[in-house]
Amino acid sequence: MNKYSHLFICLFVLLFGSSCGDLLNQKPVSSITNESFWTNESDATGVLTGAYIQLRSMTCDQLFTLGESRSEVVTKAVTGDIYERYYKNTLSQELPGPDWSTLYSTVNTANLLIKYIPRIDATEMSRNNLLAEAYTLRAYLYFVLVRTWGGVPLRVEPTEGYNPETVQKGRATEEEVFRLIKEDLDNAIALYHDNTFWASRNRFSKPCANALKADVYLWTAKRCGGGNADLETALAACNEVQQADVMLLSNFGDLFEYNNKCNDEVIMSVANDIYDGGDNYFKDNYSGIDGSSTDPVDGEVIGTGTNGMAWTVSDLVKNQFMEDDSRKAPSFTDGLRGGENGEIEYPALIRKGRGIVQNGHRYFRNDFVLYRLADVLLMKAEAKNALGQDPSEEMNLIRKRAYGDNFEKHIFVSRSKELNDEEILKERLLELVFEGKRWWDLVRFGKAFDIVPSLNNKKGQDHMLLWPLSLNVLTREPQVGQTPGWGD
Repeated sequence: MNKYSHLFICLFVLLFGSSCGDLLNQKPVSSITNESFWTNESDATGVLTGAYIQLRSMTCDQLFTLGESRSEVVTKAVTGDIYERYYKNTLSQELPGPDWSTLYSTVNTANLLIKYIPRIDATEMSRNNLLAEAYTLRAYLYFVLVRTWGGVPLRVEPTEGYNPETVQKGRATEEEVFRLIKEDLDNAIALYHDNTFWASRNRFSKPCANALKADVYLWTAKRCGGGNADLETALAACNEVQQADVMLLSNFGDLFEYNNKCNDEVIMSVANDIYDGGDNYFKDNYSGIDGSSTDPVDGEVIGTGTNGMAWTVSDLVKNQFMEDDSRKAPSFTDGLRGGENGEIEYPALIRKGRGIVQNGHRYFRNDFVLYRLADVLLMKAEAKNALGQDPSEEMNLIRKRAYGDNFEKHIFVSRSKELNDEEILKERLLELVFEGKRWWDLVRFGKAFDIVPSLNNKKGQDHMLLWPLSLNVLTREPQVGQTPGWGD
């Protein structure tokens, strides 16, 4: 993207993609109007690119925080306490974690696209594909919102003027939010021209919409009373994904190499790069705590100077990896010792997402993978097991890659639903750790209070499965009210 396009998109997002809170505090000052702006395919593509830039901003921090940090995966490393409220589960409305401003700002951009794409001068196929991307984006954003805060305000029309009476909304029910998500996904899947990917896998596509659909329907089957009907829909969506041009890579470690982005296993990843992106959340882990510039075990350049390590992987998680599991080394490096006599023990360095080193500096600019085939195969195993079917095929596809020549020692054999669920949930941990999935997996399986140490003594306090809203949001949006259970 050239600098002028980038500036234009940023300007557009500022003018037309503002969050509702921003709009409550100031009037728009742009002389550009939506009525005059939307004329051709380039206009719509520019705004859609702006939406992907907004999404990238979220993936650099928020999506990992919301999707993983409250699980048993994360613990303190050496310095700082920026993640402590998450893994210790001591959130409050005074220390709530991320708020939803960025999410709703991007929802507003999706709403603009959905409203105005039908009127642009373009071929029907181009309009339909662009509109499908917008519907998929909005469905994904609301799926993040509803899993995080429960019932949330439903905004399906763009905010285009200063009118607090129409901007201010109370919470919709979770059922209403999921109804919109499912409708958006149905619209998207019907609009996509075919089941292929774009030139890169950094844009929403029909395979991604089906992966998201499987995720959504698994959630509503298990958390919202959707039962077998939703499980069947999730299973069918997984099967649709498998019809696309997607395959498991033979070597697990190749998945996360900086120079192997958008590989054949990826279904959708949010683009990030050195020159036009931002550092992701791994910057708070991958640091040289003694001031050295190299990893004391393998000599790899760390490239982050003397920044402190704020978080690392917990022993509880590390100890679940078998020594012959090929996923262990590409996921984290453990047992690091330095000093003349090896007396200094280092916290684990997370290797997924560690980016690339140039000129002695590490850029944490990996793409953020929203979905890849292994994730979908494990969702398929989960749906099949819940329906009373044998999930062995999918589980063993994952384990065969993980254990290679030692696969025979780790063959999955179907047993009871409950025991299979335990194995599937553990396999998701080993396969997808640090990819922003674990907290939501634990909630979906109903195991958060059993597995997360900081929640073991809080069973029955189900409000803790959601997040509190910040006081800033409550002040800007008084009709919303605090997430139930968090305002006491």
